[in-house]
Amino acid sequence: MVDILAENLSGKAVMSADGTELGDLYNITMNLESGELNHLLVSPHEQLRHERVDFEFDETGRLRVPVANVQAVKDYIVVAR
Repeated sequence: MVDILAENLSGKAVMSADGTELGDLYNITMNLESGELNHLLVSPHEQLRHERVDFEFDETGRLRVPVANVQAVKDYIVVAR
């Protein structure tokens, strides 16, 4: 995958590979010891139905999308479900 600056990802729309718009990127979690990225924290769109989402929600209601699910980053961040 091509290197992408985190500042270019902030607020970027996140979409599943099947075309479902999930929301906007809020933050990225990482392991401070290894530097490995863990999850994308996504602020879900209001019209997103929680029962149609395969990802966990954190205590603030944001989606926790594993970084391993990221398939592409262009106009959207595309993730596998």
